Amino acid sequence: MKHINPNMAFAGMLVVLVSACSSKAEQKPGQALANVNGEEITVMQLNDELSRSNAPATQQEAARKQALEALIDRQLLIGEAAKEKVDRDPRVVQAIERARSVILAQAYMQKRLGTPAKPSAADVEAYYSQNPQFFAQRKHFDMREIVLPTREVTDELKAVMDKTRSLDDVAAWLDQHKVKYQKAQLSRSGSELPPELSAKLLALAKGQLFIVREGERSMLVTIADIRSSPVELDAARPQIEQYLVAKKGKEAAEEEVKRLRASAKIAYINQPSPVADAGAPATALERGVAGLK
Repeated sequence: MKHINPNMAFAGMLVVLVSACSSKAEQKPGQALANVNGEEITVMQLNDELSRSNAPATQQEAARKQALEALIDRQLLIGEAAKEKVDRDPRVVQAIERARSVILAQAYMQKRLGTPAKPSAADVEAYYSQNPQFFAQRKHFDMREIVLPTREVTDELKAVMDKTRSLDDVAAWLDQHKVKYQKAQLSRSGSELPPELSAKLLALAKGQLFIVREGERSMLVTIADIRSSPVELDAARPQIEQYLVAKKGKEAAEEEVKRLRASAKIAYINQPSPVADAGAPATALERGVAGLK
């Protein structure tokens, strides 16, 4: 029997309703392409849909037909949602308002900051030279791992790991104790890993076992091989340009928010004010580094 995740279904309905909330009872501009139970689907809507698909030029016609059918399907769902008054559900109202707020905030930031300028060749070359671990001296790590629930990483299992350098021996112990797990192989370059994690991996001996914890699951990992995988400047240039543009945009956005906060009156109600030097929450990658033992 096929089971549907209610959260996924609810999220899908919200996408439908967000698009409906601003268009209901409004005349849609542009040439009509279809009429669904009295509601028009226009060229403007289709063009907006196509702009989000990133379909290659050779597939534009097929993408156009597919997008139009998707718009028709969406309008049918919107009609049924309106009949059943789904748009009055408090959760839906709150989600629509959140989506509207996010869209407006992003639109303001885009208008205020525009598109960051493309970095110069000198900037790209400087970043390449200053980060040899990502490029000229990049390493590639081939790893084997066992994935299991974090609750199963007991002191007894750690003792077994300390006694052996074999992931297969650990798997045999888990089998003996009827612990469920999954085996996997993965390959990652130094540029795909946080610098701290990459440095830790380089310091480990080949075959050494270690643990990475990620919430309710943990990975018992061993390094099968470490090999050189350098990247020339010309090959790395597009990636570096993209990173520097994103970095500049992020810094500009942070400065704009800082400016707005400085001129705003903000009062925290029924909760303590945040500590100024508490620092930002740890990212998922940072948590992964912290879990490396």
